[in-house]
Amino acid sequence: MAKLYFHYSTMNAGKSTLLLQAAHNYEERGMSVYRMTAAFDNRSGTGRIGSRIGFARDADVFSPSDDLFARIATHLEQEPLACIFIDEAQFLTPAQVWQLARVADDLGVPVMAYGLRVDFQGQLFPGSATLLALADSLREVRTICHCGRKATMVVRQDDEGRVLTEGAQVQIGGNETYVSLCRRHWRQATRAE
Repeated sequence: MAKLYFHYSTMNAGKSTLLLQAAHNYEERGMSVYRMTAAFDNRSGTGRIGSRIGFARDADVFSPSDDLFARIATHLEQEPLACIFIDEAQFLTPAQVWQLARVADDLGVPVMAYGLRVDFQGQLFPGSATLLALADSLREVRTICHCGRKATMVVRQDDEGRVLTEGAQVQIGGNETYVSLCRRHWRQATRAE
């Protein structure tokens, strides 16, 4: 029975690296996979999943208006797929998460989604909240705070390194913008009590 998997963490934990490694393992055995990432995240180039350590692969992109069940069903008519890989899964809409659950349930293809759990204000992304509710399997990808504790939160910084506590939930960026912290150090940095 196919399942919907959600691999979640903070920034810079290696989620994209794990996705690319898992996809490679399927492809190395001659199995086809379908990779997708958010259309507006072009840090590695539009339609590319890239990791901080330099691995990258082409991927189709999804936008909030896309019906992922229909897209994947159409793709399956062209070739059998062993697995679907979704990067930047926090940017899925709740409806798209339900569509991916249908892919696993009705089309029998496992779906492995990788994404952030919370934003820089400590709030769940809508896609992540729905994945946490619906996924058959949850896996936390761990990374560490500067103090050595497990990082579960992330702060957004401006160009001078000042921590920002307001702004849009979505702002594409990497190490220059976001820092992963344990909850205690996130509270100190954001002055949240």
